[in-house]
Amino acid sequence: MSDPLVAIVILNWNGRAFLQKFLPSVISSSYKNKRIIVADNASTDDSIAFLRANFPEVQIIQNKSNEGFAKGYNTALKQVQADYYVLLNSDVEVTSGWIEPIITLLESDKKIGVCQPKLLAYDDRERFEYAGAAGGWIDFLGYPFTRGRVFDHCEKDEGQYDNALPCFWATGAAMFVRAELYHSLGGLDDYFFAHQEEIDFCWRAQLKGCKVYCEPASVVYHVGGGTLPKGNSKKTYLNFRNNLIMMAKNQTIVESSWKIPFRFLLDAIVSWKELLGGNKSFFVAVAKAHIHFMKWLFFVKKSNRKTSDKKAILLGYYSGSVVFDYFIKKKNSFREIIGIK
Repeated sequence: MSDPLVAIVILNWNGRAFLQKFLPSVISSSYKNKRIIVADNASTDDSIAFLRANFPEVQIIQNKSNEGFAKGYNTALKQVQADYYVLLNSDVEVTSGWIEPIITLLESDKKIGVCQPKLLAYDDRERFEYAGAAGGWIDFLGYPFTRGRVFDHCEKDEGQYDNALPCFWATGAAMFVRAELYHSLGGLDDYFFAHQEEIDFCWRAQLKGCKVYCEPASVVYHVGGGTLPKGNSKKTYLNFRNNLIMMAKNQTIVESSWKIPFRFLLDAIVSWKELLGGNKSFFVAVAKAHIHFMKWLFFVKKSNRKTSDKKAILLGYYSGSVVFDYFIKKKNSFREIIGIK
């Protein structure tokens, strides 16, 4: 019996330098039954010419325009046949045996639909990386955090999260997903463009009865901020807008009716704080996010809860407030917040 076919799909937009630097590590992966595909989002640099000249073994899919992370992947993956997809950022260096532990885990439990490796920082390899660390969690107000990273505090990796465990969401920087599940859920939400679409996808997967996992026996190193750097106003806008959309899509109406107004209040407090500190662009980005969320709510929203299991147990869900724990109680590690000794 042959190993499952794994398609590693790297979405690229003007990332020629990252491809040159990190693609060799992907090609050197020890897993045999794999395909490596670069899905190009209408790059204006020489990415395509570079790939054709230097990596002829890599398949290229060319999207007609820059469709963002979500739609870019959806367009590309409609053209890819495999048992498992790996959505891999171009700014990730992988280790030789990074695929095998995750495929072994996925094959051992068909209920696991999505899985991620342990993400460490490329420039500080003893520290967890912001985008996913050792598995994503979410609190009751929709604020995401991870095993190994709470807000901007990234912990040092001392083996404290080396056990494979369920989580709420898997990082889009290196996300393994069953191909059948990806398509049955309609892929990522095109409307998100970029940021938090992987959290929304994992939330929907859990509502369908699937589990999301992190397998730390697999390790990769992520640069982060390759397309939109931290502090970018568009990134701020997308994060705030998409987080509210994700809550409205996946919660019950009763939950949303009080949680979303409360989030508006908290968002307003932090944006006014930034404005008074001289960060006008942050304030404008959050205000724009709120306006566009309301536009989505009244003119775009489509219910996707009809076929979801409202009684599904959401793993990686924290019933407390990570905002209160971090900023008021001054707890800056995952273990402190969750109460793990």
